[in-house]
Amino acid sequence: MAPMKVYGWLVSPWMAKVLLCLEEAGVDYQVVPLSLSDGDHRRPEHLARNPFGQIPVLEDGDLTLYQSHAIARYILGKHKPELLGLGEGGGVEESAMVDMWLEVEPHQYEAAMKPIVWHCIVHQHVGLDRDQAVVDECVRKLKRVLEVYEARLSSAAGSGSPGPSRYIAGGGRVSLADLSHLPLMHYFAATEYAGVLDAYPRVRAWWEALRARPSVKKVMAAMPTDFGFGSGSSP
Repeated sequence: MAPMKVYGWLVSPWMAKVLLCLEEAGVDYQVVPLSLSDGDHRRPEHLARNPFGQIPVLEDGDLTLYQSHAIARYILGKHKPELLGLGEGGGVEESAMVDMWLEVEPHQYEAAMKPIVWHCIVHQHVGLDRDQAVVDECVRKLKRVLEVYEARLSSAAGSGSPGPSRYIAGGGRVSLADLSHLPLMHYFAATEYAGVLDAYPRVRAWWEALRARPSVKKVMAAMPTDFGFGSGSSP
């Protein structure tokens, strides 16, 4: 069977979500690197894969998918459904919790964290000014989001466990909901605001435990925290 193909650039947080799922599932895959600076994502051959001109894109035989969460669900549904809260004792309730936190991630967590990362890291390399007012407001928003996460991770894990949950969706095991948070946190931890996490010890412990996973170490190793600008290897 031919390996799955993933089109994109390795420093993308959304690309990383897909690669984490492939690594966790032990799936044979091939990364097809595209160049952002050369506009590969706007070329006709890529627009045939994704008419919106975005990455990542997955090809599995005759199937082509875009949107990172849809790709991730497909990979895990096919190869490791327990990371979706399904199979091996999971059920509709556990799966729903994974889906809920998977939706919280872009709408709350990413919405607050991404502008901080972009203004503090990316803008200085692409000729854009840093808007400190935007950063300050997003730090305030992020603190409110992390308060919710801290409370969630302090609650019972479920599945008969009396202690707090190690994982954001509960259920006593890692899930796609956890993995999807990692790429942006990887970059946030390189900003001067990384110390914000010190006020949320369960969030920090969650992040450190996930960062120790072999799949995470492998994917993050290809993601320089300056997005490759400092080394001249930006996409």
